[in-house]
Amino acid sequence: MVSLLYVCVRPELGAADAEHASFRRALGVDAVDRLDLLTKRLDTVDLSRYRGVVVGGSPFNVTDDGKTPEQLRVEADLESLARRAIDGDIAGFFTCFSIGVVTRMLGGTVTTATPEAASATVIRTTVAGGSDPVFGPSAPALTVFTAHKESAVAVPQGAELLATNEICPVQAYRVGTHLYAAQFHPEPTPRDFADRMTFYRTTGYFDPEEFDLVQGQVLAASVTEGAALLRRFAETFAG
Repeated sequence: MVSLLYVCVRPELGAADAEHASFRRALGVDAVDRLDLLTKRLDTVDLSRYRGVVVGGSPFNVTDDGKTPEQLRVEADLESLARRAIDGDIAGFFTCFSIGVVTRMLGGTVTTATPEAASATVIRTTVAGGSDPVFGPSAPALTVFTAHKESAVAVPQGAELLATNEICPVQAYRVGTHLYAAQFHPEPTPRDFADRMTFYRTTGYFDPEEFDLVQGQVLAASVTEGAALLRRFAETFAG
């Protein structure tokens, strides 16, 4: 029986398909079901079938002005899913855009002052991260892929900081025992991330005139610990 669900919040079908494949491989399981929140509401899915859920990235931003009804609905569904995880009904690993949704839901502030361009980035685990079952074995530092325009100003109330760096202080946190939220992308290999860049070439995550340079740097990076986090997440909550 499939016990893991990938929640997609990307409008770009090709990028979404590739992200789904990346998560399935990184989680180390044979099958991961998929829910596209842009076309299907959360309440149409029986979440009791799943022990864990991973939420992918998105070009959406919590700080966006003039949000469409579609984006507002997606954000509401992600908040509902996060509350389920906080209550321990299901384990959740929220990434990229969705950490902003969780931060705002918990009363925190999301800012555009600490962006990170598309790149491989070193993050450090905190004391809490070092003792966490998912992040602990990767302590004291790991290299992951980042590409975001907004991030949390500080850890929201009720959350525990697991990872940080100088550029973006809130890289990952945990709420309770079942909800993880990460600013970075844990699932892609260098090849995956380089291919993903082609979908977002002109959307502000890097200088489009430096596409070849940035893509080359991505391909040359040694990034494996993000996938290790996801494997441990799957083993801890769905194994």
